[in-house]
Amino acid sequence: MRCRGVAALLACVLGVSGCLTGCAQSVDPIERLGKKAAQKVRTHGPPVDAYRRWGLSAPRDPAPDPPARRPAVRGAGPGLPPVVDRVPTRDKVVFLTFGDGAEKDPRFVDMVRELRLPVSVFLTDSVIGPGYAHFGRLRAVGASVQNHTLDHPYLPGLPYAGQRAEICGQQEKLKRRFGIRPRLFRPPYGDYDDDTLRAAGDCGIAAVVLWRDGDRLRPGDILHCPAGENGTTLVATTTRMLNRIQRQGFTVARLEDYL
Repeated sequence: MRCRGVAALLACVLGVSGCLTGCAQSVDPIERLGKKAAQKVRTHGPPVDAYRRWGLSAPRDPAPDPPARRPAVRGAGPGLPPVVDRVPTRDKVVFLTFGDGAEKDPRFVDMVRELRLPVSVFLTDSVIGPGYAHFGRLRAVGASVQNHTLDHPYLPGLPYAGQRAEICGQQEKLKRRFGIRPRLFRPPYGDYDDDTLRAAGDCGIAAVVLWRDGDRLRPGDILHCPAGENGTTLVATTTRMLNRIQRQGFTVARLEDYL
């Protein structure tokens, strides 16, 4: 800018001074968004009011950093994967697992996304059917997809070959659907025998995952959230479980980080 004459020179100096004063103020682009927006940008966890929207009594505590190494879990026998309903850890964490019914409540995807909720979902091919698209959306917001057989049979009633077909067949289905071969497997109804474990190991399963019941939680408990109890929705069931977890001083962690 060219300044001519005394008056113009004075105006020019004042203009520069004003510019310098303005430039000395904060120009943090986050602050320009306003207080409410800045809180959401700076918070890496859920939005500050998300817990109220989903019926929680307090904000969900973030999980601790995952262990550098997964805790050692003993196999069920030579060459067999372990069977677990609890992971050995001192962290005050528990793990949320779900079955095929998660696709029956479309709001569940929103809940997982807004609460940054780490969940593991065990899928049966014949039960899901067209619901695979729903689980694609769940995976997109961080859910883990694991194996629950092709047809949900009572596995101990099948010979080894039949059990292997159920488990390996679902491994291949999930590989084609999502590009992953699950590491974890849950037998239908929680029932298994030695052939189940042998078949699971032969299909590349690292652990057979059951769950723990009871009101009192312990570090590392694996919990199962049924797809709605007594006519309630999956979101309502999950909310009740999350409030119970919080009341006992625990938080939810990602099962695959520990197992």
